[in-house]
Order: sequence, then C-alpha cells, then structure tokens
Amino acid sequence: MIQLYAVLCVAGTLLPFSQFLPWLLEHGLDLPLLLSEIVSSRIAAFAWADVLVSAVALLVFIAVEGRRLAMQRLWLPVAATCCVGVSLGLPLFLLMREQQLRRQTD
Repeated sequence: MIQLYAVLCVAGTLLPFSQFLPWLLEHGLDLPLLLSEIVSSRIAAFAWADVLVSAVALLVFIAVEGRRLAMQRLWLPVAATCCVGVSLGLPLFLLMREQQLRRQTD
C-alpha cells in the first residue's frame, strides 16, 4: 500500500499542476480572473464546492486521526492540501498513516 500511496502522491501533484501551471504562465497570479473562472459555470462551481468540502473534511480527518495515532509531522499533509489540493494531501496522509500503523505493530 505504501508504494500505491506514493504513486498517488506523484499523480496528485502532476495532474492538477499540468492544468494550473499553463494557466498561471498565461495569466500570472490574477486572483480576480481565477475567482471569475471558478464560478464561470455551474459545473465549475460544483467542482470547486466539492473540492472545498473535501479539503475541510480531510483537514479534520488529519487532525483527529493524526492525534489518535500520535503521528508526527502532520503539518506536511496539511500544507500539501493547502498548496496543491486534496489530490496530494489525502494520499500523503494515508501514506504517513500506513507507516505509523506499521511502526506501532512492529
């Protein structure tokens, strides 16, 4: 499972950035344009609402499960979620959780 989570971390970074970086290079960090495009259609707003709720749920999960398992460096998946998205934050946290569970059972 650790290898799968690691592959998902890479995919969860590369796939979103493959879409965002060209936009960023074309428009720069134009926040009003970014927000305008986020709500430019109902499907875009739907996708962003889904992502935001998922990110909040993930941050709660990281806090609760991380404390329960006495995990270290919980700031890593929190930062990954905030800087890249759920696509990196979730597999990174699951990878770290799996490593912690293995340490506890050894």
